[in-house]
Amino acid sequence: MIRKAKLADAKALYTLINSWAKEGKVLERPLNYIYENIRDFWVCENKKKIVACCALHVIGWQELGEIKSLTVAKKFQGKGIGSALVKTCLAEAKPLGIKNVFALTFASSFFKKLKFTPVDRKELPHKIWSDCVNCVYFPDCREEAVLFKL
Repeated sequence: MIRKAKLADAKALYTLINSWAKEGKVLERPLNYIYENIRDFWVCENKKKIVACCALHVIGWQELGEIKSLTVAKKFQGKGIGSALVKTCLAEAKPLGIKNVFALTFASSFFKKLKFTPVDRKELPHKIWSDCVNCVYFPDCREEAVLFKL
């Protein structure tokens, strides 16, 4: 079941996201970040346990959104949950007036299957790099930028 995240989900999101951050697959998120941005998150629940999450962060003044913190617990991968979460975020973006959604990712092939196209990071506004200074790979980013036009 996919639904909007609630405050009560924050600690489970923190654990899920940061388990992947330890493997260098996503950017680490402090617990206070998750609480402050809980409205951005969608979750997938299985038997009342959070097994996946994804966030749509709005950069409104540029009609731009970002997919962040897409994570799926290992035993639930390959079941279409990640795709369903991204599609849910894209569906949420449209009525908000977002025209383009991007992601910075190590899994560009996953996003390409969902019709995201690779773009040069330099084409994205500087404001999106605010998270980058906290990344273990900064300033030598190894992520690829991908973009979906709505």
